[in-house]
Amino acid sequence: MMELGLTVPLQRVVKIKPPACGIEPDRRFCWDLHVIGLRGYPCLLAVHCHSRYTFVRCDVPPLQWADVAGLFQEGLFESFTAAGFSREQVAGYLQRAGTIGLTRTHGRREVAFLNRAWEDVLALDLCLDPSHQKQPLLDHAVNTRPCRCAGFPGLGTGLERMESSLAGL
Repeated sequence: MMELGLTVPLQRVVKIKPPACGIEPDRRFCWDLHVIGLRGYPCLLAVHCHSRYTFVRCDVPPLQWADVAGLFQEGLFESFTAAGFSREQVAGYLQRAGTIGLTRTHGRREVAFLNRAWEDVLALDLCLDPSHQKQPLLDHAVNTRPCRCAGFPGLGTGLERMESSLAGL
């Protein structure tokens, strides 16, 4: 099962009670989601719990937050295809992940990834294009920024680690 860990601020936006903790042991199928403001626009920040791959959806209207899983899937598909993954790779990943469940965020390490991704997005907000929800330039800038990631040796990028994660499936 694919688990989407929602931060407390995002739980308030989507108006749900705190969900249960996640149980998926394979972090390749876990993402943490947060609501952030960029230049005054409410945005979805999604961070992969295994690789720190990140994508942003900009200017999300209130009705779209009601289907946070659909918003996530659309963002994932568009971000992955813009990053060079084939439609078949993306569809295969989603199929292997199975159904989507909403949980709390996944742990200290993963929340650290989320915080680091948020810092990177804020530092690179010159790449933000508020005229579109999808943010291929911002996603690329964040995911090609070298950093350390627990479970991976040395410096690497979110994109390289996501490629490695998908190859291991």
